[in-house]
Amino acid sequence: MYISRKEIGETIHLALPVLIGQLGQMMMGVVDTVMVGQVGAASLAAASIALGLFILILIFGIGVSMALSPLVAMSVGSNDYARIGMIFKQGLLVNFLLSVFLSIITIAGSGIIAHLDQPPEVVELATGYLRIMGLSIVPIMIFQTYKQTIEGMQVMHPAMIITLLANLVNVFGNWILIYGNFGMPALGLIGAGWSTFITRMLMALAIIAYVSRQQRFTTFGIAVNSLKPDKQIIAKILKIGVPSGVQYFFEVGAFSGSAVIIGWIGTADLAAHQIAINLASISYMFALGISAAATIRVGTAVGKRDKTAVRAAGFNAILLSASVMGIFGILFIGLRNFLPALYIDDPQVISIASSLLIIAALFQMFDGTQAVGVGILRGIADTRVPMIISFVAYWIVGLPGGYLLGFIFKLGVQGVWIALLCSLLVSASMLSLRFHKKSKQEIVV
Repeated sequence: MYISRKEIGETIHLALPVLIGQLGQMMMGVVDTVMVGQVGAASLAAASIALGLFILILIFGIGVSMALSPLVAMSVGSNDYARIGMIFKQGLLVNFLLSVFLSIITIAGSGIIAHLDQPPEVVELATGYLRIMGLSIVPIMIFQTYKQTIEGMQVMHPAMIITLLANLVNVFGNWILIYGNFGMPALGLIGAGWSTFITRMLMALAIIAYVSRQQRFTTFGIAVNSLKPDKQIIAKILKIGVPSGVQYFFEVGAFSGSAVIIGWIGTADLAAHQIAINLASISYMFALGISAAATIRVGTAVGKRDKTAVRAAGFNAILLSASVMGIFGILFIGLRNFLPALYIDDPQVISIASSLLIIAALFQMFDGTQAVGVGILRGIADTRVPMIISFVAYWIVGLPGGYLLGFIFKLGVQGVWIALLCSLLVSASMLSLRFHKKSKQEIVV
């Protein structure tokens, strides 16, 4: 497949706003952690436990919502603009009902924290915080519905701007509700939860207001005027979305499981892992941005029934992501002693984190390739096999391999990370081969 500077340029143009928005979402979590950390260790520990459980539930919903962008992109590619509004309305119906279901699961399941052998004060704080975060799933999914719909039409900037402004709102809300300013009581971690909920409500209202005022969207029926179920469209959304949600659950769950395994090794090892995985997650945001853009480029080409354009969009996105992640790999090696020192001044933790960054550098290109692989396959509405690939890569290779190398072969935390490297290699290879095979066939969705 030839390198297309035009295709890469188009992908970058779409990816940058998504990337900035995703970094904005990440910063909300970072700011919450920093501000809650000022309250005390118990609040910080409670936030860590609650957010770990919350993400595992939320990521499934996010995955389901991402079915909308390729379906909308296909409609754009085929000039079937009337179908965009139909997809939006059915997507809103599906995502709203799913968000209520996930919210109930989160709130009802918060009692599990009491059985995780944590100090009583941590259990109380984490349980209350998780329940509030559960309520925020509904506005998140409404926001996602609008975001994925307009991004499928290659309108990327509104969601980015709303997310960046939301960070300012969240900081201000935290300052009032965590610490008790403007006459409000100091609610600590619970205050951070309510601030997040309010911020996400405002994000949903903001994107609704923006879309409803734009004639280019309302002309295509992107409005809440009739939510009568359409079984055919709902089936397509679920066919793409449910496997996507499960695939993300497998991936996130494996990395969470790796943290548990590393916790059995030692405190310093777990601290080093948290530092290294945080740095790797920053570079991963770049791959996710490219992946989201590639989904839209591929989906649009599918709508045009242009197999050459489908393959060009997919393989150029893989090349772009692997190149960007390769640069991060070089930075991780060159700055492997400096970067961990920004987090902590413990020489032992810095030394371990430095060794993990070398492994992280080696898997950067694989991580970028697998992230885009998932996106371009979603662009051709192929999500069931990627779900199976993720299960094999992370739960058959990654987690068991981590235990085997870490404990049986006594390689410690480095062994767990080598297993993660192998899982990403397997995922990247299998997803790329899958796209190569499927994109050569006649694509019917």
